[in-house]
Amino acid sequence: MLKQIELAIHPDSLYDKALHKKLAAKKLQAHVNEITALIPLKRSVDARKSAVFRIRYEVYIDEPYLPAKNDISYKPVKVKQGRHVIIAGFGPAGMFAALKLIEAGIKPVVLERGKNVRDRRFDISAIQRNHGVNPDSNYCFGEGGAGAYSDGKLFTRSTKRGDVKRILNILVQHGADPDILVDAHPHIGSNKLPKIVSAIRETILSNGGEIHFNNRVTDLMIRDHRLDGVVINDCVEMPGQELILATGHSAVDVYYMLKKHNIRLEAKPFAMGVRIEHPQKLINAIQYHSKHYSSNLPAAAYTLTCQTSERAAFSFCMCPGGIIVPAATCPDEQVVNGMSVSGRNSPFANSGFVVSVGEKDWMDYRHENEFAGLKLRMALEKLAFELGGHSQVAPAQKAMDFLNGKNSTTLNPSSYIPGIISAPLHERLPRFMVKGLGEALTIFNKKMPGFSSNDAQLIGVETRTSSPVRIPRDRTTLMHPDVHGLFPCAEGAGHAGGIVSAAIDGENCASAAGLHFNA
Repeated sequence: MLKQIELAIHPDSLYDKALHKKLAAKKLQAHVNEITALIPLKRSVDARKSAVFRIRYEVYIDEPYLPAKNDISYKPVKVKQGRHVIIAGFGPAGMFAALKLIEAGIKPVVLERGKNVRDRRFDISAIQRNHGVNPDSNYCFGEGGAGAYSDGKLFTRSTKRGDVKRILNILVQHGADPDILVDAHPHIGSNKLPKIVSAIRETILSNGGEIHFNNRVTDLMIRDHRLDGVVINDCVEMPGQELILATGHSAVDVYYMLKKHNIRLEAKPFAMGVRIEHPQKLINAIQYHSKHYSSNLPAAAYTLTCQTSERAAFSFCMCPGGIIVPAATCPDEQVVNGMSVSGRNSPFANSGFVVSVGEKDWMDYRHENEFAGLKLRMALEKLAFELGGHSQVAPAQKAMDFLNGKNSTTLNPSSYIPGIISAPLHERLPRFMVKGLGEALTIFNKKMPGFSSNDAQLIGVETRTSSPVRIPRDRTTLMHPDVHGLFPCAEGAGHAGGIVSAAIDGENCASAAGLHFNA
């Protein structure tokens, strides 16, 4: 007999499995010896009053438990040689698109502008040490995409777009901790993601796929509105009738490449702001309602959203026990993002703190048409670069000083390695952003008293929440309406956001490309 129950477990008893079994037996009015297996299905922290773990279990009573085998069998040299599907970009969307094509017996040829995940580390380190940005190898570009070195949060609300559990199982198959199948907000950590990315690469290569690093798609070959291939690094032509374009939301050159061919693009709403950083102890005390809490509790997180007088404001990509990192992709811009390692043991907490951006906000750039929002984003990134002394040093201001409209004479310690410098963000950021962030700070402080205290610090700028440009596609075929065989994919095309939703979109585009391939 199988039953499902939920248990409320005190954090100190999280690892006391004998107690869990005893509580399950009591709840089901069964003898403890009748329970043959207690399988966790979902685990979350409930901190509404005193913090407890809520664990949903599947309970086996007088019945053997046979673990399900969820691994996908990738048979060696399964793919057909000859024709192939080209994938531009080897982030989450490109990786999962390649795996899906292999399952279908179709050869993926991946073109990645950056380096493999191991060599990429040296360029990331160079940004931290000497502020040098390699435009093809950085926190956004390279094997694994932006997700490889920016935390590995796997929570998504895109449950109707595809099988989230399947994506998580594939990650586990390639080395991720099985806990991601159970945790309500699964997370891998930037220290573990590179090995998983490498394992996915090996699966693709060992099954007949190809992956080419330092190969940037610089042009498209189009004949009679049909894709005929791509140009690599301005000099090499590669034929192909299907292209999955999974280049990410920072590949500005790709938008201009499409524009050159009069391929339709659209400006879309997005969000921009800053990173807000606190001591993790403060967030723990606020969220767990006490300065004293069990060591079994994870570093506390938060999700905040509100409607200000003119626009939405919200937290984004919250990194408990994390650090702020430089996410610029050009040498003359300054952008920040957040990440956490698996242990989430940094003394700092940070999150994107952003406001919605729409057409009325980019009116100064309206002559740029579909690139108006993109131009606004680029202008803000160049402003941050200027405020940081033309380096990757980040402009910063204490939250209370921002609210009170005064300069910060001193700054708090920060996790941001290139360093921070006091800047009058209340004067230099766009007025709509200053107003929205200011109102949100007041509202969020009512929800989380202490959120906008002197311990809070704004560090700028956070601009890469999503793409300001959408590459349209047909809802059924997932092809661009102007180019037969072009499949705009995931974040860079404006159709996904985050690791899991990008992976799902990669699989969906691979299935669509497979139908086109076999037609």
